[in-house]
Amino acid sequence: MNVKGVGNRKSLKTESRAKSSGRNLRGYASSGAQNISVKQGSYQQETSDLLSRILSRENMLVALKRVESNKGAAGIDQMDVKSLRPFLKDRWPDIRQEILEGNYFPRAVRRVWIPKPGSKEKRELGIPTVLDRLMQQAIHQVLSPEFEPDFSNRSFGFRVGRGANDALKCARGIVRSGYRHVVDLDLEKFFDLVNHDILMPKIHRKIKDVKLLRLIRRYLRSGIMLEGVKIPSEQGTPQGGPLSPLLSNILLDDLDKELEKRGHQFIRYADDVSIFVKSKRAGERVLASIECFLPRRLGLKLNKKKSKVGRPWSCEFLGFSMTTDKRAKLKPSRKSLKRFKGKVKQLVRQGRGRKLASFITYDLNPFLRGWINYFRLSDVRKVFHELDEWIRHRLRCIVWRQWKRPLTRFKRLMQCGLGENQARLSAFNGRGPWWNSKGAHMNFALPFKLFAKLGLVILLESVRSFNTSNEPPWYGTVCPVV
Repeated sequence: MNVKGVGNRKSLKTESRAKSSGRNLRGYASSGAQNISVKQGSYQQETSDLLSRILSRENMLVALKRVESNKGAAGIDQMDVKSLRPFLKDRWPDIRQEILEGNYFPRAVRRVWIPKPGSKEKRELGIPTVLDRLMQQAIHQVLSPEFEPDFSNRSFGFRVGRGANDALKCARGIVRSGYRHVVDLDLEKFFDLVNHDILMPKIHRKIKDVKLLRLIRRYLRSGIMLEGVKIPSEQGTPQGGPLSPLLSNILLDDLDKELEKRGHQFIRYADDVSIFVKSKRAGERVLASIECFLPRRLGLKLNKKKSKVGRPWSCEFLGFSMTTDKRAKLKPSRKSLKRFKGKVKQLVRQGRGRKLASFITYDLNPFLRGWINYFRLSDVRKVFHELDEWIRHRLRCIVWRQWKRPLTRFKRLMQCGLGENQARLSAFNGRGPWWNSKGAHMNFALPFKLFAKLGLVILLESVRSFNTSNEPPWYGTVCPVV
C-alpha cells in the first residue's frame, strides 16, 4: 500500500474543496495562526497588567498604610505590624519575583476564638501573617472595582460608600411601605463552610489571570495552625483576612440575584439576610424555598434554629429593632442595650479608684462616642434620655463609694451645699451605694451641670445633633432594585 499516495490524494481532495468553496487554504491557515497568536498575546497582556497593578508601588503603599492603620495581632511567624516595613525593605524584591513566577505560598493562619456578643458561644478567627494581610489587601484593592459594579443594590456589607446605616434606612423604608413580616436568615457557620470549588468559578467569571487565581486558591487552602499542628483547610474563608469580605460578597451575589429575580424586598449585610414579605404564610414559603436553594446552588446550610419568620419589632437588624407604629421607627434592640449596660458596668468597676474627671475623659467618653455614633440613627429619643440618667447614677455611685465612711460623706455633702440635718440623715442612712446614687441628696450634690462641666458625653444631645439631611433619595420608601 502506497502511504505516500494516500496522503497525496487526501491533500488533493482538501485543496479541491478549498478551491470549490472559494477559500485559499494557505491564507486561511496563516490567518488562523495569526488570530491565535493575537488572542494569546492579548490574554498574556491582560494577565501581566492585572498582576502588575496589584504589585505596583502605588497599590502596595496604599495597602501597607491600610494594614498599619488596622494594626492587629501577629500571625504564626510572630511578626507584628511595626516590623513589616523594615522587613519589606530587605525582602520585597524577592517576594515580588516569587509572586510573578507563581512560586509564592502563603503561611497558615493562626486560629483564635473570640466571644460572641450576648452569647456563650465563641467565634472562630483566622489571623494571617502581616505579610499575607498586606498581599490580601493589595489584591482586594484591585479586584474590588472589578466586581463592585455588578453587585446588588441590596448588598451593604464591606462595600465602598455603603454601610450598616444605609442597610437600616432601607429596611425602615421597606417596613413603612407595608411589608410587616420578615424572614430572618441565619447561615450556619458561613465563613467556615464556603465551598472553594463553587467560589473559584465565580471569581473566574471576571478574572482570567491564571497566576492570580492560583494565588487566591492558595490563600483559601493555606491551612490553619492549631497548637503547632497545621490543619488543611478544605473549605471556608477564615475571618480575619482582608480578602474574606470580598470573597463572601462574590459568593452571596448569586443569592442576591435570585431574590431580585423573584421580586423580593430584602437587605443583606455580609451573611445577615432579611427578606420582607406581607404575610406570615408568604414568609414560611420563602424560607422553605431558600432552604432548598442554598445547598443546591451555593453549597451553604441554613441554621434552622435561628432562621425564622417574625415581625420587624421582634427581630434584630444589625443591633437595631423597630417600633410597632405604622410608620416604623428604629431603636436600639434589647440585646444592644443589655450589652451597652454591661460594658458601662465593667468600665465603672475599673474606675472606682480613679478621679471622676479622668475616668470620664479617658475611659467612659471614648466608648460612649463610638456607641452613639452607630446608634444615633435611632428615631426613638426616650431610650437615650433614660440611658443618660442611668449613666449619671452609675457615676454618682462611684463617688459615694469613694467617700467610704459616713463621716466623710457627711463632710462632702456639706461642702456641696446640703444643709447640716439633711447631710447627716443622708450620710448615716445605712443604705447601699446604688440606692444613694438615686437619692435627692446625691442629685443635689452632683447635678447635671457638674457632669456637663466635666465633659461627659450626653447621648440625647448627640442624637439630636445628628444631621439627617444626607438621606438617600429612597429614604422612607421601598429601596429600589437595581
